[in-house]
Amino acid sequence: MYNLYIANKNYSSWSLRPWVLLHERGIPFEEKLVPFETGSSWQAFRRFSPSGKVPCLVDGATVVWDSLAIAEYVAERHPGVWPHDGEARAFARSVAAEMHSGFAALREQCTMNCGIRVKLHRVGEPLSRDLARINELWIEGIRRFGGPFLAGAEFTAADAFYAPVAFRIQTYAPPLDAAAEAYAQRLLALPSMQGWYACALAETWRDAGHEAEVANWGTVTADLRAAA
Repeated sequence: MYNLYIANKNYSSWSLRPWVLLHERGIPFEEKLVPFETGSSWQAFRRFSPSGKVPCLVDGATVVWDSLAIAEYVAERHPGVWPHDGEARAFARSVAAEMHSGFAALREQCTMNCGIRVKLHRVGEPLSRDLARINELWIEGIRRFGGPFLAGAEFTAADAFYAPVAFRIQTYAPPLDAAAEAYAQRLLALPSMQGWYACALAETWRDAGHEAEVANWGTVTADLRAAA
C-alpha cells in the first residue's frame, strides 16, 4: 500500500492534490501527516522526502515527490487518473500543468487556509487576471467535455489540481462567473473534500508564517477552527 506524506490539512494545498485524487479514484493508501514546524520544515520533511517538501509518496522502495510526479506515477498503475479519451487527456494534463506552474498572484494573495473566512483588501490586476483565467479554463473544460468535471464525467487529476482553489474560493469569496462558482461548489461537496475540511477545522496547530500571509492581503472575518 502507498504511504502518502502530507502536512497540515488547513494549510497544505500541495498535499491536498494527491490525497483527494487517491480518495476519489478509490486507490488505497495510508496517510502520514507531519505538521509544519516553526520557521522551516525542511529538516523534518527530509526524513521522508528528498526535496524536504510535501507531498511525498512512498511505494515500497520507490519514493516519489512533487504532486504532479505523484499523479503520473499513480496513473501508470491505476486507470482513470487521466481521461481515457485522447483530447480530454491532453486538456486535463495541460490545465493541471498550468496550475502546477502558474497562478502566482492567486497563490500569494489567497494562500490556502481552510478554516477561516477573509475579506480581501483589494483584488488587483494580477489576481484579477488569474481569476479570469480560472473562469475561462473551468468553463471551457465543462463545455467541451460535458462535465460535471473538468475533462468529462469522472473526477481526474485535473480536478485534483484545482481542489485547493475551491477551498481558496470558500475562504476568500473572490469574484467568479456563476458556472465557475458552481464547479467550485461541486468540488467542495465531494465526500473526500468534506472529510479533508472536517479534519482541517479540527486541527489545533497554527503556523505563524501561514497566518501572516493572510494578514498581508485581507481581514479575517471568521475563524471556524478548533481553538489552538
